[in-house]
Amino acid sequence: MIKRFDVDEGDISRVVKLFYAAIRRHEILGPVFARHVDDWPEHEEKIARFWRNAILAERVYDGNPMRVHMAAGDVKAEHFAPWLALFDETLRRTLEPEPAAAWSALAHRIGAGLRMGVEDLRERRGGAPILR
Repeated sequence: MIKRFDVDEGDISRVVKLFYAAIRRHEILGPVFARHVDDWPEHEEKIARFWRNAILAERVYDGNPMRVHMAAGDVKAEHFAPWLALFDETLRRTLEPEPAAAWSALAHRIGAGLRMGVEDLRERRGGAPILR
């Protein structure tokens, strides 16, 4: 498998580092992450491996993001919109427009799946599902 779009390992590390610096300052997301991340450099390296796996097909990440987000207990569906907005802003500031847009589209697909998993978990714990 070849890489999905034109970024390299350095681009990924730079985006991840800048993004998590912004996360730590964010009024809503910062406290949520702070409750779960004890070692920021280690967390950033793990997430960089996730993205290198997803984008560069390096097979250097073997975690389960769905399980982690669902097990956290305080990750809510409404956290994903500001997370993605902040990630998009970081991509736009860091990369050329084409790879930023491609990476954003991938992040939005992954985020939608994680958000649905978190919503499904909440509905199962809270009783009957809410039909909209």
